[in-house]
Amino acid sequence: MKKQHFFRLALVLALTGFGAVAQAQVVVGHPSNSGLTKDQIVDVYTGKSQAATPIDQPESANIRADFYKKATGKDQSQMKAIWARLTFTGKAQPPKEVADSAAVKKSVAADPKAIGYIEKSAVDGSVKVLGSFD
Repeated sequence: MKKQHFFRLALVLALTGFGAVAQAQVVVGHPSNSGLTKDQIVDVYTGKSQAATPIDQPESANIRADFYKKATGKDQSQMKAIWARLTFTGKAQPPKEVADSAAVKKSVAADPKAIGYIEKSAVDGSVKVLGSFD
């Protein structure tokens, strides 16, 4: 009987994401980027500022949900609503979505105005760490 309870608990934890370990993540920019404050990064990712060009991970990526929750306190559906409103009113365009952290690094390294979020372990000399929301 105890085995059944253990497996049920493991299944519940896996399905709710509590079994997953979140990796440390950072916001990165082009090496020539002079830097942004955490508030400026949040403003860029919420469409309040065009000081940088935001790059997003895929909607299905855990890092994306984690980033928005930590940085803005909002979940993905709330962020979708914000960007839908901004797009509809013509005030801003949503972040460009790329395939993964490697694609974020490539986009950021090629564009001095771009910023993106990746796993801290993926940082290399092609990008500059601008901040962290951990």
